[in-house]
Amino acid sequence: MTTNALWAQVVEQPDPLRPAVPDSVRKTIDSSSRDTVVIVPKPLHLLRYKFTADGTITAGNVNRELLQLASSLDYTLSNYFKLSANPSFVYGKQNDLLAERELFSDLRTTYRHEQRLYYLAFGSFERSNLRQINRRWTVAAGAGYKLVESKRAYLSVTNVVLQEFTDFYELDDINVFRNSTRLFGEYNFADNRWTLTHTALLQPAIGQSNLRWNATVSVQVKLNTVISLRTTLANAYESLVVPGRQNNDLRFTIGLTYERK
Repeated sequence: MTTNALWAQVVEQPDPLRPAVPDSVRKTIDSSSRDTVVIVPKPLHLLRYKFTADGTITAGNVNRELLQLASSLDYTLSNYFKLSANPSFVYGKQNDLLAERELFSDLRTTYRHEQRLYYLAFGSFERSNLRQINRRWTVAAGAGYKLVESKRAYLSVTNVVLQEFTDFYELDDINVFRNSTRLFGEYNFADNRWTLTHTALLQPAIGQSNLRWNATVSVQVKLNTVISLRTTLANAYESLVVPGRQNNDLRFTIGLTYERK
């Protein structure tokens, strides 16, 4: 067979951190002119994000304003690693007095995020006027398991060991280890027009009588491809609070969500 009867093929070596390239994205450039066959990799959908603004307003015997801003960002580095963040900010006044100014930010990395069993590590920072917390730092690591994963339903459970440092305004600082278990679920109905989401988080301290837990339930209905109407019921409990504060806080909000997947 002569050289003129052959044409070179250049095939990339497989990358274990990138999915296999399907035949549909292979491109042959004029084989008659002995050009190469090049694999054009299909780009990963790297970034998913969601922004939500909601709140409540009441007027009369009690004047109350509440604004809640939240976001969710997922950045896919590869089939094995993903970075996520869920920063939020809450601001509320009652009878013209500051009641809530809550700031939360975190950064989470997930290993084997496409597998049923995966691993995660994260850190977070929190400030709370409502609970008189000057600053709260946490770092954690553990594993998660996808109980259900389908087009219409997703349910996962994670368990991590975390270290928490909390600087209260009026209490002594605490530095504790906790075992944290989270149950998360998301369910779609009516051709993905309706979405129900729930999260439950249980965080008992290890070796101490100190318990934290919170839970949220959200119902979201699409108004168009990117905008949704959302209502959320959230409850948070801490056994250790500063004097004059309640252990339990319940919040109901309604607002809009902008989401791109």
